[in-house]
Amino acid sequence: MAKITFIGAGSTVFAKNLLGDILSYPELANSEIALHDIDETRLRTSEIVANRIAETLKITPKITATLDRKQALDGADYAINMIQVAGYKPGTVVDFEIPKKYGLRQTIADTLGIGGIMRALRTIPVMLEMCREMEQLCPDVTFLQYVNPMAMNCWAVTKATRIKTIGLCHSVQHTASELAADINVPLNEINYVVGGINHMAFYLKFERNGEDLYPRIREVFDNNRQPDWNRVRYEMFNRLGYFVTESSEHFSEYVPWFIKRDRPDLIEEFNIPLDEYIRRCEVQIAAWEEQRSALEGGAPIEIERSVEYGSSIIHSLETGKPCVVYGNVPNRGLIDNLPQGCCVEVPCLVDKNGIQPTKIGSLPPHLAALMQTNINVQSLVVEAALTGKREHIYHAAMLDPHTAAELSLDQIWSLVDDLIAAHGNWLPEYH
Repeated sequence: MAKITFIGAGSTVFAKNLLGDILSYPELANSEIALHDIDETRLRTSEIVANRIAETLKITPKITATLDRKQALDGADYAINMIQVAGYKPGTVVDFEIPKKYGLRQTIADTLGIGGIMRALRTIPVMLEMCREMEQLCPDVTFLQYVNPMAMNCWAVTKATRIKTIGLCHSVQHTASELAADINVPLNEINYVVGGINHMAFYLKFERNGEDLYPRIREVFDNNRQPDWNRVRYEMFNRLGYFVTESSEHFSEYVPWFIKRDRPDLIEEFNIPLDEYIRRCEVQIAAWEEQRSALEGGAPIEIERSVEYGSSIIHSLETGKPCVVYGNVPNRGLIDNLPQGCCVEVPCLVDKNGIQPTKIGSLPPHLAALMQTNINVQSLVVEAALTGKREHIYHAAMLDPHTAAELSLDQIWSLVDDLIAAHGNWLPEYH
């Protein structure tokens, strides 16, 4: 019987999806589920949800909930990470509001940009502490890492610890579904190959029965049929010849071309929703309160398999039945023209032999060059987190494409100082 630990289980909606996925497999129905969170109220709600899922499926897994992370990790076979250090408030709000004083606007601020940098700096130390506990309590654990900034978090963990780690995102499968709808081809008839870095990976192949479907995607752009919410990515496809995996609002802040304070016309033309993550958080918090009341009041619970990869990985490792997922793993000979050791997103075969990443080879050179602009920032943030050197934070911000396009060097240094001061005890001391 596998022990599966949820760290940050108070993310109730996400935990519900993963629990439903996992426990729907007959081979995993009797698993031990250990739920951990630092928020007692949210943890209690997730425990209720877990038990309701078991009742609905008519199964009897062992479900425990604890505020003690070590207790939850002790003897775990799998650990699923979905924490948010400093939460929406103050963490996310600080990441948006202080840069805004400098005229630096963001949309999501969780992957790159100054917001992604600060989120990584407050998250990586917690994850390293978590992994050190795993090295003592469950050294053979498989760590399924869902927390952004994905690439920076995974890079730091794999560089500084011995824990088997794979970073998991849903951008590949979501984008494939969106493109299938745009070109009116059933998703189950499409095969694709994706390679790159998280949130900046590209479909190197997008086919149906040997037919290249990129000309159909080109027709969508040429006929101006792209969805209004996806104009940034279609513009990048027009310029690069390949389609990127992460959403338009995300991608707009990984590059210097779309969010400009002196070009409001670009914001309008490409339909970029500034402060979008703030809006989403407010909506999600309100929805969670409603859901909590409904679930604790006995409302029926619906279980529908999600597109998340976590349950498939656990099922394949436990049963040997193979699956292919897209995972974020160290670049150990996988992509030739990206730095060795950085975190890359590639297809991975999963079976009894473990998680086996697929070698992609060399990416088209212009795609690798674009990714390198993001990897530069990631590498310096990881270096800052692992060495405690403050200078690397300034340099990461200085090299960030969006920040550099908007602010002077003096402004960047001052912004970093303000953000570090505002974070207070959420950050370790940098020297």
